[in-house]
Amino acid sequence: MLKIGLTGSIGMGKSTAAKLFAEAGVAVNDSDAVVHDLYAGEAAPLVDAAFPGTMKNGVIDRQELGRQLARDPAGFKRLEKIVHPLVRKRENEFLARQKKVGTDMVVLDIPLLFETGAEQRVDVIVVVSADPQIQRERVLARPNMTEEKFNMILSRQMSDEKKRRRADYIVDSSHAIETTREQVADIVADLKKRIAKKEVPHA
Repeated sequence: MLKIGLTGSIGMGKSTAAKLFAEAGVAVNDSDAVVHDLYAGEAAPLVDAAFPGTMKNGVIDRQELGRQLARDPAGFKRLEKIVHPLVRKRENEFLARQKKVGTDMVVLDIPLLFETGAEQRVDVIVVVSADPQIQRERVLARPNMTEEKFNMILSRQMSDEKKRRRADYIVDSSHAIETTREQVADIVADLKKRIAKKEVPHA
């Protein structure tokens, strides 16, 4: 089973690309969605113990967590030690389910793929990219987003230029969604051909 690592910096259109892979018939494991689920479940009391006051009605208040992390950036490491093993467990469960039904390829949507060394767990890497000005406009249009928060997030991510250099495929999301959809469809078609020719791992 071919494992496609999908990544991209904030505001580059990675979530949209993940949906387009799903539309093209590829099973997707969305790490962001898994984290949201964990924050409303098993991770909530663990995160609240490390960051008191972040849990409200059994669910982690992401805005409050973000405020605490902004005051204490070193807290990201504590948070990652709690959340990453749980996310990895869910990822393994997803892979086991897909392998059992004979899926030929899957997408692992991992925002910090390079930053966490997750590229070692995938066979090919797709980086979603866009013009920096478009990225900036997209991010600053989000609710509760500020320049300071945007810059803090960027500081924790590998630069887009470096990600592009390490990619097997690049999806440019700067244009209309139909253009992005065509790029994703082309990647899926190419990978299916490569699987058939045994040019990429498929076990």
